[in-house]
Amino acid sequence: MIKGIDLSLLFGPGVPVPAPREVVEAIQTVRIEENSGETPSGFELTFSLDKNSPLNTIFLLSGGGAIPILRVALVATLSGRQINLINGVVTMTDIRPGGGGEQSILRVIGKDLSATMSLLDFSGLPYPAMPPFARVNLILAKYAWLGVIPQVIPSLEGPPLPTDKIPRHQDKDYDYVMRLAHEAGYTFFFKPGPAPASSIAYWGPEIRIGQVQPALTVDSGPATNVEELRFSYAKEDFSIPVVFIHNQETKAPIPIPIPPVTPFHPPLGAIPPLPPRIDRLTDTARLKPAEAIQRGFAHAARNADPVTGQGRIDVLRYGRIIRARSLIGVRGAGQAFDGVHYVKSVTHDISRGSYKQSVELKRNGLLPTQSAVPAE
Repeated sequence: MIKGIDLSLLFGPGVPVPAPREVVEAIQTVRIEENSGETPSGFELTFSLDKNSPLNTIFLLSGGGAIPILRVALVATLSGRQINLINGVVTMTDIRPGGGGEQSILRVIGKDLSATMSLLDFSGLPYPAMPPFARVNLILAKYAWLGVIPQVIPSLEGPPLPTDKIPRHQDKDYDYVMRLAHEAGYTFFFKPGPAPASSIAYWGPEIRIGQVQPALTVDSGPATNVEELRFSYAKEDFSIPVVFIHNQETKAPIPIPIPPVTPFHPPLGAIPPLPPRIDRLTDTARLKPAEAIQRGFAHAARNADPVTGQGRIDVLRYGRIIRARSLIGVRGAGQAFDGVHYVKSVTHDISRGSYKQSVELKRNGLLPTQSAVPAE
């Protein structure tokens, strides 16, 4: 489809299998949104549709309900390396009939495997003596047949005493797991791989450590590898939460300020802003100390990134595919914004002869924390 890049499409009602050649050749555009957990990742495929195309029966049967779950997986091969772009399910199909010599267009829209967690409501199911991470593991076990591999990190909250309270399931699986993640200051998302038909379901802290992707370079002559890159700084998005712990002896609440820095969330900017506001979390006094501190870290994590960036690249010029939920370097944007940033989301726009990516970045402050970033 693109010189130097091969795109593979797999689909099927159970385990996705390679699509017939005529289906792959009918692909016109591919759009994939790879998000960090606030919203599910998704995809949109457009096909040129002939009257005798197998797409008429396969995707339209799924849209009509004859196939309850139609799975779709997309894999890109760049420099001999396979990269799983999305593993999801179809949620909607539509057709734009052709006319005047133009072919009909079939549009297929879907989400990652989180869509399968929004089908049934299990409200009321009890979880006696089970901490949040155990509940998440039990919920995800139902989706093992889809190739879901749980990756769950225990939170600070311990198991509740059955004589005190018994947690119960609320809403559908996806909504309940997202609620537990929000309370713990965690994130929840599906990451395609390691095989095309499998996905890792991650429930844990947002991790901002590890390998740094090659730098986005701007305004540097021949070394420039981005089409556009811009940054903004909004210190109003930064705040320090204060939690209150109830003292059993004096009956007085004890205020505790919570920093936004954790072992998994080290500072990427050398100079964070002075907090323009302090948020008093008065509802934490009724919680246990560990639970109150956990709510504080959750609030701090959601309000700790005043620096945001948006950019667009050509994959062939950049030399690789940028992945969300990881770190990336920046060069040439000025001393305030150079350095390492966290990739919040990536949008893949693929068409014949073109592979572009739009990225959203964020970090906690200005100026880099390290003197150099990898160029390749």
